[in-house]
Amino acid sequence: MSPMTALTWALPHRLLSSLARRLAYSRTPWLKQRLIDTVVRRFGVDLSEAAEPDPAAYLSFNAFFTRALRPGARTADPDPRALLIPADGHISQCGAIDDGRIFQAKGRGFTAAALLGDDAAAEPFRHGRFATVYLSPRDYHRVHMPWTGTLRETMHVPGRLFSVGTDAVASVPGLFARNERLVCHFDTDFGPMACVMVGALLVSGVETVWSGVEIPRYADAIVRKDWRGKGVVLERFAEMARFNYGSTVIVLLPPGVAELDPTLTAEAPVRLGQKLATRTSA
Repeated sequence: MSPMTALTWALPHRLLSSLARRLAYSRTPWLKQRLIDTVVRRFGVDLSEAAEPDPAAYLSFNAFFTRALRPGARTADPDPRALLIPADGHISQCGAIDDGRIFQAKGRGFTAAALLGDDAAAEPFRHGRFATVYLSPRDYHRVHMPWTGTLRETMHVPGRLFSVGTDAVASVPGLFARNERLVCHFDTDFGPMACVMVGALLVSGVETVWSGVEIPRYADAIVRKDWRGKGVVLERFAEMARFNYGSTVIVLLPPGVAELDPTLTAEAPVRLGQKLATRTSA
């Protein structure tokens, strides 16, 4: 464990993230531009892919960070059987869910029940498949649908806000089931699908296309929202949600419906719209 990761155990996670949020939404010209220019330079952000390529045109750092892509910058895999990678980033891990357990790194893992905050909701995924995608500060920060689904329920699960960088993932037990997160349950033509938006240190916001800002407020207990019968249907490749800073999205699939693409391995770079898995069921 690095000294920085060790330090984060003692840091006031929510306070730091709240302060970072204030900076991210500031419209003070010199401050927002300093933040934008620093991230572009340090992380090599490719603004030629953005709908607005001029870094000075954004009203705040958050507006820059949640920027839209220009039309055609990403396309969905043409195979109609392909489930899609939901975001730009890197594969943290992917593979089989082993009797309800999800692999994190270096022998560490967590249960689907802990991640979802609900034993019953986790049961359909007990022997399913998962993919964990890490979004770095340089990446496009909107998350899209792997497959067409109807929103059934969301659960805002309270937690810490550890970093989700490589060292923290390798060092903090059950990291993704510890951090604040928004669990989105969808019904699809193959059964349930869960997409989990995991917060991280200095990540103080998750927004969805169906209800706007979900985090913050930070939760002290699980907050459920029932969307059944509300007609929230999102098509494959449609935008689902966005982060205000780099973080992680985890997709859970039930068993027997799709096989993960064999080219996906830990730390492999991925782009929104490429093949995550191929449908094997009718």
